[in-house]
Amino acid sequence: MKIACVTSAERGGTDRLLCDIASQLQQQGVALAGIVKDLGHASAYENGCDVKVCVLPDGPVIKITQDLGAGSDACRLDPGAIAQAVATVESGSFEDAELFIVNKFGPEEAAGRGFCNAIGAALERDVPVLVGVSHASKAAFDSFCGGLAEAVAPQPEAILEWLRANQC
Repeated sequence: MKIACVTSAERGGTDRLLCDIASQLQQQGVALAGIVKDLGHASAYENGCDVKVCVLPDGPVIKITQDLGAGSDACRLDPGAIAQAVATVESGSFEDAELFIVNKFGPEEAAGRGFCNAIGAALERDVPVLVGVSHASKAAFDSFCGGLAEAVAPQPEAILEWLRANQC
């Protein structure tokens, strides 16, 4: 199984790393599928819980959080928007993809929803999969993958080396 996870200890580090890798690979002509965080979006909240994602290879950008007001401490994830993002990714072509990226294995995926089926579809087509995983979601991700995912150091060269070793 060609699946790897990357985790950065630095807040926002995994998102920046995956966006940088996606940009670098696209400049090299590598065909990508999946989703990365839109780093150009400025969150309206101090905790950063106002998120937009970009569907690879070239959009659209989708807001996956909902506005619950400044005082709310409830989860801002919008299940409908996440479903829209998943449907948009799944409607794209995996046929030519050389890498499938998921910015975050989060609560929806831990519950068996979100991008779980898309990850499976990419793996069935022998497309390598790279997933951002936080320390909080690591156990759920390991369970999802049956412990078969390779942990890759949160460094561009480590990711590129893993990709070279796992391309068809």
